[in-house]
Amino acid sequence: MQLIPRHDPHLAVRTAGALTVAVLRGELDLVLVRHLRPELDALVREAEALAVDIRPLGFCDATGLGLLAHCARGARERGVPWQLVCDQPWILRLVRLTGLDDLLRPEPALSPPPAPLRSPGPRARAEHPV
Repeated sequence: MQLIPRHDPHLAVRTAGALTVAVLRGELDLVLVRHLRPELDALVREAEALAVDIRPLGFCDATGLGLLAHCARGARERGVPWQLVCDQPWILRLVRLTGLDDLLRPEPALSPPPAPLRSPGPRARAEHPV
């Protein structure tokens, strides 16, 4: 995985092929959201597949959940595979209580992005006529 250099103690970004992983650290509150939003918006615009890893967070409030929902919606609108990596029970409970499960789809560990869909070859078309 390649690490994208930056001097931000709250955000580390690395890439592995088409997958971009943003690791958030600290307390995801109003102050940090204002700081991170432009960076995460750029990642949503540019990534082929995006995972946001919030396992190192020490705190997350409603503003932080709002930022994560904003990123997930942006990725979905672009058709970009999205992952929220979270194994902290208290954050998972907030996600569930706010009804953001379906949008954020938290997973306990990072998983590889889905393979791109390939069109069936000529043989597959011949076996399955339309």
